[in-house]
Amino acid sequence: MTSPRRITAGLAGAPTDVDVVVIGLGVTGAGVALDAASRGLSVLAVDAHDLAFGTSRFSSKLVHGGLRYLANGQIGVAHESAVERGILMEVTAPHLTRPLPSIIPLSAGVSRPMGTLAGAGFLGGDLLRRAAGTSGDPLPRPRRLSAAETRRLAPPLRTDGLRGAYLGWDGQLEDDARLVTTIARTAAEGGAHVRTHARVISTTPAEVPGAPAPSLETTLRDELTGATTTVTSRTVINAAGVWAGDLVDDVRLRPSRGTHLVLRADTLPGLDVAVFAPIPGETNRFVLVLPQPDGQFYVGLTDEPVDGPIPDVAEPTEVEIGFLLDVVSASFARPLRRSDVVGAFAGLRPLLDSGGESTADISRKHAVLTSPSGVVTIVGGKLTTYRRMAQDAVDAAVAAAELSAGPCVTASLPLAGAAPRAELAERIATAGHAGAARLVRRYGADADLVLTAAVEASGWAEADLLAPIAEGLTTVWAELFFGVTHEGAADVADLLDRRTRIGLVPADRALAVPAAERVLEVVGSDR
Repeated sequence: MTSPRRITAGLAGAPTDVDVVVIGLGVTGAGVALDAASRGLSVLAVDAHDLAFGTSRFSSKLVHGGLRYLANGQIGVAHESAVERGILMEVTAPHLTRPLPSIIPLSAGVSRPMGTLAGAGFLGGDLLRRAAGTSGDPLPRPRRLSAAETRRLAPPLRTDGLRGAYLGWDGQLEDDARLVTTIARTAAEGGAHVRTHARVISTTPAEVPGAPAPSLETTLRDELTGATTTVTSRTVINAAGVWAGDLVDDVRLRPSRGTHLVLRADTLPGLDVAVFAPIPGETNRFVLVLPQPDGQFYVGLTDEPVDGPIPDVAEPTEVEIGFLLDVVSASFARPLRRSDVVGAFAGLRPLLDSGGESTADISRKHAVLTSPSGVVTIVGGKLTTYRRMAQDAVDAAVAAAELSAGPCVTASLPLAGAAPRAELAERIATAGHAGAARLVRRYGADADLVLTAAVEASGWAEADLLAPIAEGLTTVWAELFFGVTHEGAADVADLLDRRTRIGLVPADRALAVPAAERVLEVVGSDR
């Protein structure tokens, strides 16, 4: 039996003739690669940088049930989000998702009509859950909390004038970049060739004798060696996100920037629920305070239009940081200070340009566009609905290129490491070692594979591989080794900024660099 295909950095040994070339390895591109491969198509999926390099790693780490879209009257988008959330949490990725309790405090600054509207929104979200067929096990019904219950649930809240809160539930990811990497690894194990650090130079029509429809030639450059190669395919799917317009001229996007802050756990002690802090003057928009699995908090997010050239990595502005701190501070007893911010990150939403409205009001519905040359582009949408976006893109590509392909099966196809949430919780509770429990939390049923692969690559003892890579950090050595051997990480940035999320806090990243360099040196050319 041959070993499963792995994600690889660079183009060495890549195929030169496939059914589908996928451009971009964010959550949508990884989803497209998995969808196409699971239909029996041959696939080469590439990214100029790395898995989850762009927008996909800069989300709120939520699996949204569509509450915000319902409030904006986007009922179809809201229902689609609720359906896809249920698929992720119950079928494809229970190991990477968890229920997140969220409260809207009824503080002095929230009028009774606004509070009633907020409560109605949570009830509407629960109706979406039921309409989507998601059980009440991971996502219980919302309810009203008394002031005393609210204080117990969220001790750091400002208590002056607090009348209680509304409690609701949504889904949360272990990590968005971890989801992308797991989708890509599942695609690779299903037969797709997934290559990082492989840049598309051009895509042009090509006539291939005997082909039922025109083919395309894509010229690629290996960013590790500089070598170029040309790949012939029946179709190309452009999932490059905010950079999609660079590949296809007739795609018009209007990106918006969403900024988050990172706070340490001791900034808001005792807070284990998400808090919706109302934005003054708005009726249905909030700044979210989101507790994270490793004890940090994310505070976000903004929605600012972006003009001019698209940067590789967006940068938060001091104005946005100040806005987020000001809004959140109004809801807590201890005002947040700039010195509390240990990290900040920003992502760019690939929104379709639909006119002159605010980017906050542009629909999050996705669109599939087929260019005259035959390139299929998928844009818009949200992380939660990546699977449906991928399905629609592959459907369009199969039809346009007259490919013979099976039906979409990704709604029932578990991602690598998937297992029932209760089973994984039992494994974590009985792990007997913090490092082993962490691997189960981040890789699910593949935790043993991660550790075994790390032992084989390093020759180290299991106990050493389960130890943190530096004092004060929770990432363990096995994660770094697996990132190189199985997940296509080629350098320090791949390991620290995407396979793990240490890079979100610059001070932590500095501590982790020596460990990442050591792993890359140990694995060396054997990867």
